[in-house]
Amino acid sequence: MPSLHQRATPKSQFKTPMGRSMTMSEFGFGAAPLGNYRRTLSEEECDATLARAWELGVRYYDTAPLYGFGLSEMRVGRLLQTKQNDEYVLSSKVGRVLEPCPPEEADGIIFENIPPCKFVYDYSYDGVMRSYEESLKRIGVDRIDILYVHDIDAFNHGGRNEALGRARELMDDGGWRALSELRSSGAVDAIGIGVNEWEPCALMLAQADPDIFLLAGRYTLLEQQPASTLFPECEKRGVKIVIGGPYNSGILVGRTTYNYFEDIPEDIRNRTRLIEDVCKKHDVAMGAAALQFVLAHPVVVSVIPGSQTRSELEDNIGYAEDSIPAEFWRDLRAQGIIDAAAPVPGE
Repeated sequence: MPSLHQRATPKSQFKTPMGRSMTMSEFGFGAAPLGNYRRTLSEEECDATLARAWELGVRYYDTAPLYGFGLSEMRVGRLLQTKQNDEYVLSSKVGRVLEPCPPEEADGIIFENIPPCKFVYDYSYDGVMRSYEESLKRIGVDRIDILYVHDIDAFNHGGRNEALGRARELMDDGGWRALSELRSSGAVDAIGIGVNEWEPCALMLAQADPDIFLLAGRYTLLEQQPASTLFPECEKRGVKIVIGGPYNSGILVGRTTYNYFEDIPEDIRNRTRLIEDVCKKHDVAMGAAALQFVLAHPVVVSVIPGSQTRSELEDNIGYAEDSIPAEFWRDLRAQGIIDAAAPVPGE
């Protein structure tokens, strides 16, 4: 198995508006699957996967209260409690507060065997501060480097107007002020939002002063709108991007799900077949193409594919290390897969 030394070294450093430097490893660990995503994991499995990630040089870890309703944060915390906080970058999220409830009322949605609790959306000043403090306790560390406002998008709130209403709550009820205070005090280094749509990121650029966005599934080999919409403005503002969901939840590594669902639009199926054909022609793994494509954009500082097991983690790291010929990228452009505004490795 190749080492991760090159991928673990920082792709870039960027300074927050407070003048602090953030360094990110290009390959990060997206810990949503460790929240018992669609199957129950043992603590030993989770510990082994995280230990292997550290061994291979992964130094950026992303988690959230939603992931297993606290399970992911606690599992990531067991690893990070054994490390110095200047050895890694940790991000978690605010916007949902976990509330205890009777076991029969606990609904983990896509997470199995969760603790007896449910979540409530809370984008207020007190809600953000409570979420942050409770995450610190669950993770068991004294510092979180990046805080994202989680899922302030139409997908999670039932429509564009509802998402806009949540964004107004964040600004009017003091949630963003709470984040700004945490940043200015030095409690966190950077703030932003973590979403499955690029439009809320553009809205936050217009209304606030974010440092970084976690954008899941919207900048991939299948979807590249942000390259000509969001990313140019991010470059002007010095705002960086972490890419989640580089495989569009599985279809770009041969699975039968696209953006968490098995109902795959026909145009996406056709586009995926084109990518597969070019991959076969050049003997390139589709997962390798997906990972290395997103890392080529200058605003992208890290990619965090979810890894639920050691073998998935090692597959993902192998994709990051694979050699891909320049002719492969030229062929993808010729097939119309890669937008003119999207750079490829080597450009």
